Amino acid sequence: MVKMIMHGCNGKMGQVISAICREDEGIEIVAGVDPYQGTQNPYPVFPTIGECTVNADVVVDFAAAQAVDSLLAYCVAHKLPLVLCTTGLTEEQLKKVEEAGKEVAVLKSANMSLGINVLLDALQKVANVLAPAGFDMEIVEKHHNQKVDAPSGTALALADAINGALGNEYQYCYDRTKERKKREKKEIGIQAVRGGSIVGEHEVIFAGLDEVIEIRHTAYSKGIFGKGAVEAAKFLAGKPAGKYGMEDVIGAGKL
Repeated sequence: MVKMIMHGCNGKMGQVISAICREDEGIEIVAGVDPYQGTQNPYPVFPTIGECTVNADVVVDFAAAQAVDSLLAYCVAHKLPLVLCTTGLTEEQLKKVEEAGKEVAVLKSANMSLGINVLLDALQKVANVLAPAGFDMEIVEKHHNQKVDAPSGTALALADAINGALGNEYQYCYDRTKERKKREKKEIGIQAVRGGSIVGEHEVIFAGLDEVIEIRHTAYSKGIFGKGAVEAAKFLAGKPAGKYGMEDVIGAGKL
């Protein structure tokens, strides 16, 4: 059985994952980390990762971006694989993630759902056909009113998948109100909507002459992200140092 530390255990995703692990015989949460101590859990909870004294096989992180630096340092010091799900990291933090991946196994994904990761692959194929034919590409993402980062990490991952397939020649446009002008030919628009309790919706629009193709993914519960994170943790435990993604988990038949 895989022994896991849940970093951010008392947040919404932490509690979703805790519930999933209780029903999964292949994994057990042996410790949690969260500065908020007001939630009862069937495992010990430490205020910071540095105070955690419980041995484990892997860490799953769904906490805040400001806690990532100490988490990376802990995982490197303890040679502990890390499933990093927190988004909104700075460029400096992303560099630290790359450095940590040289010492331990790090699986980083902007979105843990199977559907989104299949969509990332599909978009590259679609973009290779439609972009040369003159189709404009726009991404609209919608999330609940408590989400801090905008655009979402998933929206950026979708844009990066498209752009990578097209030789990274496209620029991203986040706000069309700054300057009144026509959209650039090689441009991917990314717009963020925040409201209510929307779990997550991402729509990719390919707009051509007299026809429009819309590809949409809608998350109806946080369970889809929790399930993916748990399977990623089981996959990553025992893996050698390196950078991994959800495509590795899918390729291994874990999802």
